[in-house]
Amino acid sequence: MSSECLSTVRCFGGEQYRFQHRSSALNCDMIYAVYLPPQAAERSVPVVYYLSGLTCTDENFVTKAGAQRAAAELGVAIVAPDTSPRGDGVPDDPEGSYDMGLGAGFYLNATQAPWSDHYQMYDYVVTELPQVVADACPQINISRAAITGHSMGGHGALTIGLKNPSQYTSFSAFSPIVAPTQCPWGKKAFTHYLGSDESTWADYDTCVLLRQATKQRPILIDQGTADNFLEEQLKTHLVEDASEAAGYPIEVRMQEGYDHSYYFIASFIESHLAFHARHLGAT
Repeated sequence: MSSECLSTVRCFGGEQYRFQHRSSALNCDMIYAVYLPPQAAERSVPVVYYLSGLTCTDENFVTKAGAQRAAAELGVAIVAPDTSPRGDGVPDDPEGSYDMGLGAGFYLNATQAPWSDHYQMYDYVVTELPQVVADACPQINISRAAITGHSMGGHGALTIGLKNPSQYTSFSAFSPIVAPTQCPWGKKAFTHYLGSDESTWADYDTCVLLRQATKQRPILIDQGTADNFLEEQLKTHLVEDASEAAGYPIEVRMQEGYDHSYYFIASFIESHLAFHARHLGAT
């Protein structure tokens, strides 16, 4: 479980870390980022996990979202893992496309060869990563956790949260893929990772999981109206329909004029962290 600290930098009175460790779940070396707020010097702090989207690594959110200032004010740690396994021997899309393979783990447990040997991102995020973080940063109380993410990572945050409501106090997402079983990104990845039996895909679909939920947690979704992926890939209206049908209240905010970029995330990350901090009891 031991992690090697690759870098640390002072930021808003806290510390931004980058760690590397050997993952048993993914059978490769993995990098993850941790922001420790200044309060961690005196007491344990809760944690918000952030899952990034297609093509991203742990660095995109850390360098572009501007989340550290709000995290420092709220007294919450942020953990940002990579988006997929990487390294020698880890398979990639043979066509080199961005929406499957390296950078596109989809936060699921692959069952099909050659992906199943490494692509176990669900187990990594839910089970292995919290223990690795606890060992590297004992100031973090991993029993007080929330989860958020963007695009593919929004899909990951919502599905992981819905499947593990006792582990996360609240879930949120920016521009999430809410129905991967009904969009090109999801259909392509799920066919390769999970196989052609579409009945197995439902286990990683937010709209399906909302209808199956037995315990409800607060959910916040922000979606830009100028997002060029909205109509074909994200289909936000489907999660609103599923929420209503399931009697599972969620808050969906359609943000006028915002696109799919980190400018959008930077504009609303403070409100997401404050949302989670309230439910974590950090404020």
